[in-house]
Amino acid sequence: MRVTTDDGVGLATVAAGDPAAPGLLLLHGIGGAKEDFAHHLDALAQRHRVVTFDHRGHGESDKPDDEGAYSLDRLAVDTATVADAHHLHELRILGHSMGGMVMRRFLLAHPDRARAVVFMDTSAGAPPGSDTELVAAASEVVRTGGLAALKQLSDELDLLGSEAYQRVLAEQPGFAEYADYKWHAQSPVMWTTLMREIVTQPDQLPALAALTVPALGVVGEQDVMFLGPMDDIVRTVPGARLVVVPDAGHSPQFENPPAWIAAMQQFLESV
Repeated sequence: MRVTTDDGVGLATVAAGDPAAPGLLLLHGIGGAKEDFAHHLDALAQRHRVVTFDHRGHGESDKPDDEGAYSLDRLAVDTATVADAHHLHELRILGHSMGGMVMRRFLLAHPDRARAVVFMDTSAGAPPGSDTELVAAASEVVRTGGLAALKQLSDELDLLGSEAYQRVLAEQPGFAEYADYKWHAQSPVMWTTLMREIVTQPDQLPALAALTVPALGVVGEQDVMFLGPMDDIVRTVPGARLVVVPDAGHSPQFENPPAWIAAMQQFLESV
């Protein structure tokens, strides 16, 4: 199903499960795609109407050339649009990395929309050690050399890399090809615009203390950048608890699938 937003951008979405079941919306991170959760759809759809989609500028969704078409708040509006288009009710929502930042904006703008939330390898503000000069330099690389040049720089810096991720790249058939697809399916304009906002965004941690729905935090034990921010989130959100996934980095749904889906199912069954 393709969903069109109020500014005319088409979003590629996928749904699984009984439409009458409680809704579960999964938000991927920057440079990700709706297929980031594909291997878990069947399990999650046993009790939920599960929806994933490509954020604007990603995957099979439209990729506007205007910087003004991209912001975390704009992606939060898109999130509400997708939830409405699929008639999701009793909404559960997961946000991974940048998707968690989008989810945070969505929750603060619509405090009554979600019945349960999962923060996954994300932060309540700019990630620790955010380097605005590095992002500016990387944006210049994109402007002059395109995404291919940026990928070479990204591989060299490996800011979110981990032993677990390298293991999956080496051992899981087709994963390296999928990672390459995601990289080249994103918009350079999107990447430079949203990365600039990600590393300069204000800290909204105090606002999360107002959340009143069940909340789970999930983070890979090797995701050094986000271990602290995730701990801060679960300490702030009333009643939230944290699951640290062993032998996993920034994307535990890929790096330790059994532990990740077990944590998700246990939480969702408790809601």
